[in-house]
Parts: sequence; C-alpha cells; structure tokens
Amino acid sequence: MPTPRTMALTSALVARVHRDVADPGHSVGLERLAEEDYEALVDDLLRPAHARDGVWVFAYGSLIWKPVWPVETQRPARLRGWHRAFCLRIVRFRGTPECPGLMMGLDRGGSCRGVLQWIPGPLVRQRAGELVRRELSVKPPTNHPRWVTVESGGELLPAIAFAIDRKGPAYAGAHSPEEIAGILARACGHWGSGAEYLQQTVAHLEALEIHDPYLWRLQGLVAQAIEATASAERAVPPTR
Repeated sequence: MPTPRTMALTSALVARVHRDVADPGHSVGLERLAEEDYEALVDDLLRPAHARDGVWVFAYGSLIWKPVWPVETQRPARLRGWHRAFCLRIVRFRGTPECPGLMMGLDRGGSCRGVLQWIPGPLVRQRAGELVRRELSVKPPTNHPRWVTVESGGELLPAIAFAIDRKGPAYAGAHSPEEIAGILARACGHWGSGAEYLQQTVAHLEALEIHDPYLWRLQGLVAQAIEATASAERAVPPTR
C-alpha cells in the first residue's frame, strides 16, 4: 500500500478561513426552482427504461464525502470527456455576494476519476429527488444532471452526473490555479469555506487512492495563500 501523502492544507489553516456567515438567500434576478421543476427534472432523468432497475450516480466531489443518502454500494470509476474544475461562481453556500467563491463542476475535456454510488430500483425516484434538491436551487441551473457513460471494472455503465453548462449564469470560465487558490483562501459562506471544501475532497480522494494532480497542487497553493494572508495581517501595526 502506498505511503499516504501529507497535505499542506491542514485543518488549522482551514480554520483561519472560517467565519460565521448568515445565509444571504437566493441572488436577486435568479428564480428559485419550484417543486414542479424538481419533479420535471426527475421525470426527465428517469425516462430511460434501464433507470427503473436502479441507477448509478457518478460522484467526483462533495458527494463522496457528504453523500445525500447512506451509500451501501460504491465502486471506483473513470469518466472520459469531462474533468474537475473550479468553474462555478457562487455567492451563497461557500461564498457571499461580498466575497464570492468557486465550486467544482465537471467541465468539458480530459477525464475524471471518482466513484459510482448505486441507487436500487425501489428507491430510484425518492433518491433522485433528494439528489436534485441537494445539488440545484435556482433556474436555469448551471450544474445540470445528465446521463454519461462511465468506465468501471472493465465495464461501460450508464450513470447520472452533474456537469457544467457553459452557457449557465454561474459558469465562471477558466482561472489559473493561483487565481483559484486566492479565491478559495478567502471565500466562506453559511455552509463553510472553499478551503474546507477542497481539503475534504482531496483527503477523501486520497483515502480512496485517487490522486488528482490538479487538486493536489491546488491544496498546496491554497495553504500558501492562507499563510501569506496571515503573515500580511501580522505585519500590519496596531492602531493606537
């Protein structure tokens, strides 16, 4: 078994970013998804005949370490044609209008290693409803559920994944790793900080022996950015 890597982004550094933040609510100009919208999304997702027998969900980020339901069956998988990217601009949850954050999504190109989580047939409708309600809140959604084909254990399997619509209102486009690190080192919302989100994702991927070089480099840059901010604050002389 490989020796575990030591993360630079420690819990102590993450704690420096945390703030108690009130939920600012939905952004002005964005319409909240109604119950009929969620039901329509679930109807569309479960339209394929094979969905009645059970559904695989491809988890690549927070669904791994904070699943919607207790996961009983999970297996490693790779999705080709999509990659992890901090490309969702957020002003709620892990950011605020005054200090926006970034969340991960699946953007076009490359490939992504993650896990498949199984929903058995009798629970498909209920679990799919819980899933879309957790992942989506406003319309039109930028992080949209769709069917993809995933490789796992030598098989090609249909699965649901949440992937980016680049035309969506929250799509942030490409940022350099240094720019992303600067944002994650500052942003915090009522769900917690971007630094915590990154730390938890990297730690759980590593525990699954999934090493993502992009995220690993990013956690090191975020650690440096937090340290630099703390050093700058210490260098400011107190006012009298």
